[in-house]
Amino acid sequence: MKQGVALSVGASALFAGLYYYATLMRPFDGDIIFAWRVLLGLPALAVVVQRARGWTEIRAVGRRLSEPGFLALTFVSAALLGVQLWLFVWAPLHGMGLDVAMGYFLLPLMMVVVGRLFYGERLSRGQAWAVGLAALGVAHELWRVGAVSWATAVVILGYPPYFMLRRRLKVGSLASLWYDMLLLLPPALLILQMQSHEAARAFVEFPRLFLLVPLLGLISSVALAMYLAASRMLPLSLFGLLSYVEPVLLFWVAFLLLGEPVGITEWLTYIPIWLAVLLVALEGAKKWRAEARRSS
Repeated sequence: MKQGVALSVGASALFAGLYYYATLMRPFDGDIIFAWRVLLGLPALAVVVQRARGWTEIRAVGRRLSEPGFLALTFVSAALLGVQLWLFVWAPLHGMGLDVAMGYFLLPLMMVVVGRLFYGERLSRGQAWAVGLAALGVAHELWRVGAVSWATAVVILGYPPYFMLRRRLKVGSLASLWYDMLLLLPPALLILQMQSHEAARAFVEFPRLFLLVPLLGLISSVALAMYLAASRMLPLSLFGLLSYVEPVLLFWVAFLLLGEPVGITEWLTYIPIWLAVLLVALEGAKKWRAEARRSS
């Protein structure tokens, strides 16, 4: 289990590092960085599939693509994920790193709400308090600036339909990710083709990109491999609990390394949301410890 925890935390650290890494790839913008990430990530994902012996499941899912409804929903799934992958590398380049980090803080709480509204899952007392605190933070942000950042909204409103769709399609996470990335490959190649002249000029003017672009693929693939390995090693409750590490790291990367400012009044938005996340995390830790006792 210690290895699984280390892999999960390591994956979160690498994803947070990728958040900052995008800024090192200037003059490339988020579009072309996203395209390189998809192009370089697919071969790495193939290695992960090979090690996990997942080709049988992927071939089985491939046979279902002949069903028009299944194929259409698979395209929607890829589009939803593609938006998130693009936003993740675009936001740090445009001063919206904190907004995306806020979205990742709110996402687990949004998933609690989705579970209650769409699947009839009952909220525990801690979850109810957490949702209330998060709502307080969001309400303060609405009062402060009159709106929630569009980047935050894309994360908290874009990921739940993606996870709900994966649940409806009844496809494993590895096979689902494979087809998502495969369907994102044509748009990625199109972006690279459309920006080929600008990219060639950038490689000539900034030779460091010859090193940084392959390293982008390496960091992405290693983080993904660690994340998927951890998901197979750890109990689901502990794996979910460790998912809170990433938004914490994203916030501090944006605040300390990217230099995005947080005003005094903004802390009144963050603090209730952080308390909400802490409540959910403590409840998850309590549940995991109870399950660990029963299994031992």
